[in-house]
Amino acid sequence: MKIVFDCRYTRVGRHDGISRYTASLVEALGRRHEVTMLISDHRQLEMLPALPWERVSAPTSIREPFVARQVNRIRPDVVFSPMQTMGTFGRAYRVVLTIHDVIYYSHRTPPLNLPAPIRLLWRLYHLTWWPQRFLLNRADAVVTVSETTARIIRARRLTRRPVTIVRNAADLAVDRIVPVEERERSLVYMGSYMPYKNVETLARALHALPGYTLHLMSRESPEDRARLTALAPEGALVFHGGASDEEYREVLSRATALVSASRDEGFGIPLVEAMSVGTPVVASDIPIFREIGGDAALYFDPSSPEDVASAVHMLEDPSELQRRSAAAFDRHSEFSWESSADALLDLLLRVGEGRP
Repeated sequence: MKIVFDCRYTRVGRHDGISRYTASLVEALGRRHEVTMLISDHRQLEMLPALPWERVSAPTSIREPFVARQVNRIRPDVVFSPMQTMGTFGRAYRVVLTIHDVIYYSHRTPPLNLPAPIRLLWRLYHLTWWPQRFLLNRADAVVTVSETTARIIRARRLTRRPVTIVRNAADLAVDRIVPVEERERSLVYMGSYMPYKNVETLARALHALPGYTLHLMSRESPEDRARLTALAPEGALVFHGGASDEEYREVLSRATALVSASRDEGFGIPLVEAMSVGTPVVASDIPIFREIGGDAALYFDPSSPEDVASAVHMLEDPSELQRRSAAAFDRHSEFSWESSADALLDLLLRVGEGRP
């Protein structure tokens, strides 16, 4: 069976969430079955495994609705796309599409790295549910990354197609778990600064956490830096301006906890990354974080800086910090690219053979 994996959402130079999901999943899938990658830019190959590939137009091209005509020439049996927006008009193969989350129906500000026309279409697209239903029902099957999103898909009746969960995982690796006595009084945040991420609550919580620093690992704008600095105690914020994977791993593995006050998420890769290095997770009490963190994480009311501080203070007991660190590391094993690739391959083989 010829499987084609749409890798055109891979970023050049540095992964984002969708890009890392693509690269890690296709690599694990390629160890199990022959796979041909679709790219739109030769530079994407630097971020992808050494697998056969074909080049077609970019997913942001005006040719995208009819990209299937280009893909037909490769003669695939089944195509997997890590997004739901892949064009399918005129396809001569089966296709599996992915929906990661539905958070932009509640928070409609699009990613700022998209071109202005795409941002406009993004806002219009999320004004109502029917465009999502139209896209998903063009597929033979649908993938999502969490049971939380799968429940929303069912509740909103977003598709008539079967939905399979193919989870995200983490790529961080460490030689050893940093013991409790070597941990620093530091907290780590990894993610964007969009309003629903609620980073402001973390900054305010530092007033009740004297002696702690909050490491902000993602690249921030001057406006973000000024706003957050004004909310936190002087010197309590450390801006890394977009840390490398190595720097992120080093800071995270020595921290007291990873923190996230997000009000909404489709998954939560930083939580899994923290758990993979034995760093406890302190996160807002929302369903997706409960799904990821289970009993290993500590949870707080995302509207309350005081609640954030109370959760962090619990980790000042060395025995509690040790217990949460061990529980986090044990929990991370439930999220692996190997198990995700197994689930995806089983789905693709069934779809490719026309089995339900």
